[in-house]
Amino acid sequence: MGSWWEGIDESRLLIAPDPGVNEDGSACFLSLRHPKSGLRTPYLLCNGLLQELHWFKQPSGSWFWGDYVSEDGSLYIATPIDPIFIMLPIFEDARMKKWDDPGKFRQLGEILFINDCSGYQRLFSMAEDCMEVVCESKEIGSTKFFRLDDTKVLAWLLYKVSKLKQTLSALDQNYAAREEKDTLVDAVSILGEYLKDDPWLKLLCNHFKLDSLEAKTKASDFEICPTDIGHSVGSSNFSQGKNTSEKKAERNVKQAKKAMVETESRNIKEMFTRASRRRN
Repeated sequence: MGSWWEGIDESRLLIAPDPGVNEDGSACFLSLRHPKSGLRTPYLLCNGLLQELHWFKQPSGSWFWGDYVSEDGSLYIATPIDPIFIMLPIFEDARMKKWDDPGKFRQLGEILFINDCSGYQRLFSMAEDCMEVVCESKEIGSTKFFRLDDTKVLAWLLYKVSKLKQTLSALDQNYAAREEKDTLVDAVSILGEYLKDDPWLKLLCNHFKLDSLEAKTKASDFEICPTDIGHSVGSSNFSQGKNTSEKKAERNVKQAKKAMVETESRNIKEMFTRASRRRN
């Protein structure tokens, strides 16, 4: 399953999309570098779909896992991630760009060979399919070479911003009523959780004439759900910035839900305790 899982001797519940299984009937965990922080982070690869892991902990709660109840209330959720985010930093390093020089063309196998992260080599066919979107490529004989292209990367990022703006506006009436610039800042900030400040977040902010500090400050408002193994999975429960009254209302709702969950959790535990006593 990968080095990040070694030494953890306990059951874990993972909820993930079901794209099918690999030809050998299995999925695998890969240790890759997070595109923002560069830290080694676990990802799930299943049938050609790359997924990032989010860790959730429900205080004083439980989860049903088939006929089993996990009492600590922790679980992982895997959600698909565009592999271009993961590969962008290593393709940026691989072209060895200096000043106005566009950099070097490199073979895909050479780009994906990372000494301390062998997981990238498992993404060879995926990279060959998707990196054409943000790279120039050329073939010499039967060998194909790639070089990251700033213009293509910017076009890809602008598409991502456009899709995020549409999604945010469709969330609810409050989002739909927001100013265009606020929605734009939110979309750029969300992408900023997966982009290095220099050059990509800076490039995006310059294009929209946004203050990069504003985008980064906005991003700090989002709740990051780190795994319990010391890594950040680089994903967020995106909570929109709200005014004081909205925050208070939201806090009250959360407290009420927490109280209800804790009560229901105790009832569930008591039910199973009584059932086990009857069997004994």
